[in-house]
Amino acid sequence: MGRMSSIVVGALTTGVLLTVSVAVGTDVGTEPSGSVTDAAAGPSRWVNTWTAMPQLTEPGNMPPPPFTQDKLVLADSTLRQTIRVSVGGQATRLRFSNAFGGAALPITEVSMALPAGAQAGVSAIQAGTARPVTFHGKSSVDIPVGAQVVSDPIDLPLAARTNLTVTVYLAKGQASDSITSHPGSRTTSYLRAGNHVGAEDLPGATATNHWYFLSGAEVLTRSATGGVVVLGDSLSDGRGSTTNMNNRWPDQLLDRLQSNGTTAGIAVLNQAAGGNRVLNDGLGPSALARLDRDVLAQSGVKSLIVFEGVNDIGTAEAAEGPQREVAEDLIAAYEQIIVRAHAQDIRVYGATLLPFGGNTGYDDAAGHRETARQAVNQWIRTSRRFDAVIDFDAVTRDPANTRRLRPSVDEGDHLHLNPFGYKVLADAVPARLLR
Repeated sequence: MGRMSSIVVGALTTGVLLTVSVAVGTDVGTEPSGSVTDAAAGPSRWVNTWTAMPQLTEPGNMPPPPFTQDKLVLADSTLRQTIRVSVGGQATRLRFSNAFGGAALPITEVSMALPAGAQAGVSAIQAGTARPVTFHGKSSVDIPVGAQVVSDPIDLPLAARTNLTVTVYLAKGQASDSITSHPGSRTTSYLRAGNHVGAEDLPGATATNHWYFLSGAEVLTRSATGGVVVLGDSLSDGRGSTTNMNNRWPDQLLDRLQSNGTTAGIAVLNQAAGGNRVLNDGLGPSALARLDRDVLAQSGVKSLIVFEGVNDIGTAEAAEGPQREVAEDLIAAYEQIIVRAHAQDIRVYGATLLPFGGNTGYDDAAGHRETARQAVNQWIRTSRRFDAVIDFDAVTRDPANTRRLRPSVDEGDHLHLNPFGYKVLADAVPARLLR
């Protein structure tokens, strides 16, 4: 392999967005022009700064026509998508996942850049800011079925809360109807035919509010940075939050942590997905099945917040026996998560489940599901098995009717929260637990 050149971009200020372009297909065979050399060695370590839980893409969340054909997705197509890192570092590398692909995922070319106007979810990038991303010194890589790939390090210092836009070009496309994505991106992505990885804008591009293939970003840091993972469902994935505003409760928790020097080094990693369950697969693998991949295998994780279980209760039969069983099974599952995380020296915090009274799908007249929720919350609060308890139920329930959400936090379906409600959750997390 030939000489590895290095491209240095000045440190970015807080709130600046970075755009990453990715191409999928042929191997161009170029040398890496943005790789970190020995200068980045020493006490530095890699820490995950952004994550998105990989899922099998449902038919309704596939790329829109003509980007999805029979057994072929995104052929000769450019995909531009935006993420926001939580903590900064001296260098960056990306993770791409083919966890649920039905065929190899051929990536052709990847680049990073700052988006126009420092805005999330825009199709344009700032002129002259695009930087190539390589894989083992090459611009392309084929990711086997079920695998992931980590890019070469790119000598690109980032500040905390920098947003990055990732643009992916697939020359051949993925030859399958099964692809990996994170549908609940709450961020706009763009699709356009042809290779436009380095284009400053994508005029006429098709907008879609999903992430595809990209599952993580890491930064190289010398600080005492650590990560807290949120293991959850749609309440953490941001159902009810504002597209392109990054106001899910984990985002707002990050903003709060960044405002204090004692907590500014904490990465917040959102590993939640709408419809996800603890015990059984639903929209994505169950929390028990994905714990190793989504929590234990992430870089630099120090703590875990478990905020999941309402979908297990809400999808179990609304009868006394089945609800008693699901409550007992959830408690046993929490015990398993605690044991497995403690074995990796990860602290585990349990969050109580929110009320869902009045929701047409989960509430039942006899109150069997509410009884199960109360039993689970009582165990979370009193068992002393978690390293600490975060009482989300207490800060969101209506004092006049504790089976229901406070009207000021209710998104409208009596299950999910609005942006103010997500701020209430973020403010309820004791910062001392994460220091």
